[in-house]
Amino acid sequence: MTTLDQQALIDALSAEYAAVYAYGVIAAYANHDRDKLVAEYTAAHRARRDATIDALRADGATVPEPAAAYTAPFPVNDPIPAAHLAVTVESDAAASWRAVVERATDPGVRRTGIDALTECAVRLATWQSILGASPVTTPFPGKA
Repeated sequence: MTTLDQQALIDALSAEYAAVYAYGVIAAYANHDRDKLVAEYTAAHRARRDATIDALRADGATVPEPAAAYTAPFPVNDPIPAAHLAVTVESDAAASWRAVVERATDPGVRRTGIDALTECAVRLATWQSILGASPVTTPFPGKA
């Protein structure tokens, strides 16, 4: 893994740290009918975070610690803003993993980026559907 690959993964790891934190906020305010979905998505981000940490450590990279706290881009105090926060989280994570795909030189790292980007896109589409957005997907997830 090159330094460029490591940096791309570190940047994506930052998005995963933020996602795990944000899903704690989402869990607190989401419609309770979505508790299972929120738990599943939280677990997916935790698993991706942990796998990314493991890959970086295995390559001898210094793994940054998560921030003590993260600030939501808007107030979250009921189910609708919680769902919007989930959309933001998945969009941000998708953008980070898309950057891994674009920047990585190692085929294994690029494959990890593709898998993570795909997972984010599916979760994003689910949240968009919950919010009644149309269309629920974009042609190139993670592209600003």
